[in-house]
Amino acid sequence: MEWEKITDIILITSIAILGVFALLGLIEWIKRKSLKKVDPELLAMTPSLVLMAATYFIFDKVFILSTRPDGSGEPSFPSSHTMVAATIFLMAMIALPKYIKNKPLCIILDIVMVALIFLNAFGRVAANKHWPSDVVCGLVFAAIFAGIYCLVKKYLKKEKRYE
Repeated sequence: MEWEKITDIILITSIAILGVFALLGLIEWIKRKSLKKVDPELLAMTPSLVLMAATYFIFDKVFILSTRPDGSGEPSFPSSHTMVAATIFLMAMIALPKYIKNKPLCIILDIVMVALIFLNAFGRVAANKHWPSDVVCGLVFAAIFAGIYCLVKKYLKKEKRYE
């Protein structure tokens, strides 16, 4: 299987995981009859995802810094595959202990997600779709968005309306 297909599968996998969290949040919203009562682990994902989408739009449509090494002329900075997958996997790693109480399973899932993040980053360069700087910056943006997720989650938990 070629690298581009592998990285597409990793991206789709991360989006499917996000879909599970979104569905869980929707179920909580309906059951608890209030958006304010949705778990902070789920609700706090929203600002990071909005910032991630805005970052994608800015660098893909407005402020194009570089094009792909394959000569296609498509924008390459930052690697959106890397940024999106890493952001979702990092947020999932932070949120999962709330929903999966089996610590060894959480550790295994964390290892798998970290491996997928780096496999995806490597694969985008190997597929000649991105420069190494593109994937490094995609990882940096993902770390920033995961940090924002942690801050928002911490703020929401302090509100005490979620206990």
